[in-house]
Amino acid sequence: MKKVYVIGAGVEGQEGFSRRTLELIANAGILLGGERQLELFPDFPGEKVTIGSNLAEVVERLRHAERQAVVLASGDPLFFGIGRYLLRNLPEDDLEFIPNVSSVQYAFAKIKEPWDDTVFVSAHGRGLKGAVDRIVANDKAAVLTDEINTPAAIAAELIERGRDGYAAYLCENLGTPEERILVTDVKGLVEIKAAPLNVLILIKEYEAGGDEYIPTLGIPDEEFATVKKLITKEEIRVVTLAKLKLRHDMCLWDIGAGSGSVSIEADHLLPNGRIFAVERNPQCVEFIKENLSKFNARHVTLVEGDAPGCLENLPDPDRVFIGGSGGNLWDILDTVDGRLAAEGRVVINAVTLDTLTAACEFFENAGYQLEVTTVNIARTRPLSDYKIFESYNPVYIIAAVKE
Repeated sequence: MKKVYVIGAGVEGQEGFSRRTLELIANAGILLGGERQLELFPDFPGEKVTIGSNLAEVVERLRHAERQAVVLASGDPLFFGIGRYLLRNLPEDDLEFIPNVSSVQYAFAKIKEPWDDTVFVSAHGRGLKGAVDRIVANDKAAVLTDEINTPAAIAAELIERGRDGYAAYLCENLGTPEERILVTDVKGLVEIKAAPLNVLILIKEYEAGGDEYIPTLGIPDEEFATVKKLITKEEIRVVTLAKLKLRHDMCLWDIGAGSGSVSIEADHLLPNGRIFAVERNPQCVEFIKENLSKFNARHVTLVEGDAPGCLENLPDPDRVFIGGSGGNLWDILDTVDGRLAAEGRVVINAVTLDTLTAACEFFENAGYQLEVTTVNIARTRPLSDYKIFESYNPVYIIAAVKE
């Protein structure tokens, strides 16, 4: 197989090609690319191949090409482009990538905004909810949209989540005579029918839920909206988070989330991670939504449904916290055991001996390293004449590590 040159076409068309890339294209026997890229070289004397949706055919063509092949791509071929697919299916040594100015770079230059602190999101592969998960976890985002996950659809999802505090720059048809840049806000985006070729830039201006909450460990219980008694007490929460041993980029399942207090505290400990708060009680679900908005939780996704059934489509966890099982503890643990990463940890807060016994039996049979901590909390009563301690029921914190 001859070396394949994968060349990016800048947003300004052929003017964006270097002398070397023009020579490589002129000496090639086969030129592959999208229709817009191939139109840049109307006088190319060799064979032109239009790249459609079937990339497997492109790979086969490149494997058996007898003449020098050049693949044309948009901007940087390794930025949400064909480069990733080619690297997965062809020998790395047989590929050379020559990037150009990407549409995202060009868009930031147009709005005169630095982009080195930006998160880049493609709605095409991730889907609407996954894309918005990434957006709300950051202050600045560049979004590549598609015909389904349009700027208007993304704006509607942001509004639904109460996260509409972004300035919006809709950059359409960049580098063409139809180029247009609209400056608006998230609510304004809903009313705009965007051109198919667009880059959406979102820059946070304010927290839509009000002043940003300053994260602390052990948020007071009364700060959370919750069903009475269905909250992990603040002292227990702190010990629970310590037992989970979270690292910045982990995936955490919070099963039986209740008020969402553990997920919200974990949100600040996982700046590059993902948290899934799983809850089946409709009343609790509404309280979780309220709390996520109040505390501006950026990395938490609410999952409504019964575990373990609703866990099927979640990414595999590194850590699992179980605050409530709805009577399905054994089935939940069986599912968790099949999905948990090696060296992963499960932490369960049990208030009954029945739950403690069942959990310990499961983990011992499954070969986990097991540690149980009993926590007894007593607080002084406020607004009383005497400093009398009020005791709470003991909580058994079960921490299990998968071998």
